[in-house]
Amino acid sequence: MEKKLIHGETLGELEGAVVAMGQPKFRAKQVADWLYKKRACSWAEMTNLPVEFREKLEDEYVFCSTVPIKIHKSQDTTRKYLMQLGDGSLVETVSLWAPDVEDETGFGRVTVCLSTQVGCAYGCNFCASGLSGFKRNLEAGEIVDQLLTVATDIEKESGKTDRFPIDNIVVMGMGEPLANYQNLIQALTIINSDWGLRFGARRITVSTSGLVPEIEKLADEKIQFRLAISLHGTTNEVRNQIMPINRKYPLEKLFPAIKQYSEKRGRMITLEYILIRDLNDSLSQAQQLAKIAHYLHAHVNLIPCNKVESLSWIAPMPAVQKQFIGFLKSANVSATIRLEKGDPIAAACGQLSFKTKVG
Repeated sequence: MEKKLIHGETLGELEGAVVAMGQPKFRAKQVADWLYKKRACSWAEMTNLPVEFREKLEDEYVFCSTVPIKIHKSQDTTRKYLMQLGDGSLVETVSLWAPDVEDETGFGRVTVCLSTQVGCAYGCNFCASGLSGFKRNLEAGEIVDQLLTVATDIEKESGKTDRFPIDNIVVMGMGEPLANYQNLIQALTIINSDWGLRFGARRITVSTSGLVPEIEKLADEKIQFRLAISLHGTTNEVRNQIMPINRKYPLEKLFPAIKQYSEKRGRMITLEYILIRDLNDSLSQAQQLAKIAHYLHAHVNLIPCNKVESLSWIAPMPAVQKQFIGFLKSANVSATIRLEKGDPIAAACGQLSFKTKVG
């Protein structure tokens, strides 16, 4: 029998499993407390559970499904983790640590960028994740284990263990999150739940290239996390050159779905916009983007294009970037330019790839 991933189980699923093992139902909550409140690293640590019960758990479940086999560190405090999964597949996870920005605990803020797939099938033309194609979806437990693995590393580095060391989660690493919908929702439920990591939904952002049916479905989910849309072009002509998904879900289909999501949730969404020299950085694109942002009641996050090996696109000159955001702000659009981190270790937006060398 193939073992299941313990960090991929909801409390209800754990309750069913422990009862089937001949244990009282309350044991499931004890297991969850060890996993998420006490952050146990082994079955042996769960000392208030009977030994025979722990042995049964070990027989049926994998405790940790990710092994960090390489950690790349950048001088800008970014870290890229090469994670090996149970079947030998590789994914990359990124932590962005801002030790110069302190919260009330005196500990720098950390954002973790999680992956949801090994590779990607959507082939956005600025992104390295799809260059080698799609291998498989990550299971819910593998998504959760990424987060726990990074948290453990941050704790070791900082020496701070008085709280969960991660402040924000962005699901915009390798893969299209909404193409792995059920496992994504399962993982975020575990991360958000009171019996799980109790991580606030408003500190979680899910990014999508624009899968319309899943955006519509997402609007009805209970978890109130934030949504970011990879737009990158304000007309179908431009966006088709950047994002093949636009041919299936063009802007006239995408915008109503975003509008519906925003109105149901009552939340401002974010439009991610990669600035690419001589492709989408013109004043006419800025003018159209301003209209779209107002229509969708959206914040615009401009991202200068990062260099990806084998791809020719580059960022506009700084003066053009300044002019582009200047126009948006003059049109009363909420807009920022992302201060990119991780470029020296290929950990910035669009640079993640499952073919990273181990050595």
